Amino acid sequence: MSEGLRERKKRQTRQRISGVAIGLFVARGFDNVTIAEVAAAAEVSVNTVYNYFQTKEDLVLPPEEASPQRLADIVRERRAGQSAADAVLARLRREVRGRERRLGLSEGFGRVLEMMRAAPTLTARLERLAHQMTAELADLLVQETGAAPGDPLPRAVAWQLGSLHSMVMSEIGRRTAAGERPDVIADDVLELIDAAEELMGERLLGYAVREE
Repeated sequence: MSEGLRERKKRQTRQRISGVAIGLFVARGFDNVTIAEVAAAAEVSVNTVYNYFQTKEDLVLPPEEASPQRLADIVRERRAGQSAADAVLARLRREVRGRERRLGLSEGFGRVLEMMRAAPTLTARLERLAHQMTAELADLLVQETGAAPGDPLPRAVAWQLGSLHSMVMSEIGRRTAAGERPDVIADDVLELIDAAEELMGERLLGYAVREE
């Protein structure tokens, strides 16, 4: 279904508010900018900002891009015949090749990352998000495999895949902050993902294969 006029306007307003906010945060620091200042710069009311973003942190880490369900959703949407690990590996490769914004593989993201690292509430949220992603994935694997209560395998698999995701994000973040070009980072991260897959055993790569 095509996007209607109202939905398009709402999306554009949301993007404008977020873009203005991030520009202010990068220039002055996350903790030094108020929601009222964001609203004024975006030429909207404070209530409008809160209608689109429940918290100040959401302006930088919107839930649809930084969701605790991210890994679980990737596995939940896997195709028939694909395992949980295969789904995560394939999605990461696709996002890296596409230089997707959610990974930070875009020009100018280095300054945004520096701003985020300087804000304790944002760094704490990122750390919490990584733990939540792993926990949500473990819960999904328990449900899908019918694992017995106390079976450690779903948690172990989720931890391995969560660690892979964290490693990719950390590598991109470290090199982005160092000023390296997205294309160079992407090529090396794809090699890193390949190396990680080679180290995975058959039990992990073959775990939770979706039935035909």
